[in-house]
Amino acid sequence: SIPSSGSVIRIATSLHLAPVIKSVLEREKFDIIHLHEPFMPMLCSAILRFSNAVNIGTFHAWDGKPGYDWGKPVSTWMLKRRRQKLHGRIAVSNMAMRYARKYVPGDYMVIPNGIDVEQFKQDVKPIEQFCDGKKNILFFGRLERRKGGIYLMRAFEMLHKEMPDTRLIMAGPGTALRQVYEQWMKRHELTEKEIVFTGYVSEEDKARYFKTADIYCSPATSRESFGIVLLEGMAAGKPVVASNIDGYNSVVTHGENGLLFPPKDSVHLAETLKTLLNDEELRNKLAESAKETVDSYRWDKIAQRVSDYYTKIYEEQKSG
Repeated sequence: SIPSSGSVIRIATSLHLAPVIKSVLEREKFDIIHLHEPFMPMLCSAILRFSNAVNIGTFHAWDGKPGYDWGKPVSTWMLKRRRQKLHGRIAVSNMAMRYARKYVPGDYMVIPNGIDVEQFKQDVKPIEQFCDGKKNILFFGRLERRKGGIYLMRAFEMLHKEMPDTRLIMAGPGTALRQVYEQWMKRHELTEKEIVFTGYVSEEDKARYFKTADIYCSPATSRESFGIVLLEGMAAGKPVVASNIDGYNSVVTHGENGLLFPPKDSVHLAETLKTLLNDEELRNKLAESAKETVDSYRWDKIAQRVSDYYTKIYEEQKSG
């Protein structure tokens, strides 16, 4: 685990991968190898080095240089050699494509991440302890600074003074920042009944938390190339409120399938939440439109687009 872009990434750092990779490639004789962040050390980069297959890479990041800037000038030399072996390039968003092109020129196909729509559409039971008549605002994500939890908490403090029948549910792992947030709560006289930290939530319970929510809010401040969790909230039929950052405004169209607010602007966020909680018709309108949006992100449709791209690149390489 290493810090990167305000988060933590996990990479295979073994220096003894080469013999294993060579053995697997020789035995399996793959036609196509698809690597996510293909220049990430050490596993993906090493596979690309030894592969004689048609190599396709998917690029997710738009900030943080994953694998692009590891110890210049060695990394620059290595990148130039490795990228020549990449035959196809997929980016999960236009932002990810623009960023990747700075280091890996060429043609890209934008194919977004997919979600299991049915997982969030299914009829599940809400979390009983939160079904007490209060309006529930849900946050889902790791407790990291770039996820913007503190700005949502500040907005909730303002909102709660005017609408005391509200609750903020902070769902997701994280301990160090949680302690900071809990100290903040004490200073602002907010209790654990008003802002609830759930800790880690299993995939099975994720849909139940969305079912419990009246609004889903993601206040991330930056460095999001896509908004999977926004799509999950949409699939669950919930009105979505999100910060107006590049990775999110490619998924949410303000006033159509969700509402956007300026990042780090707790005052604006509080007003947005207040407006939405007081307008059931608007909540229903956004939720219905969001259900239509997520249809194009279903895994069967995304998988077909990836499969078609495999075929296109493979045929081009074999004929050329």
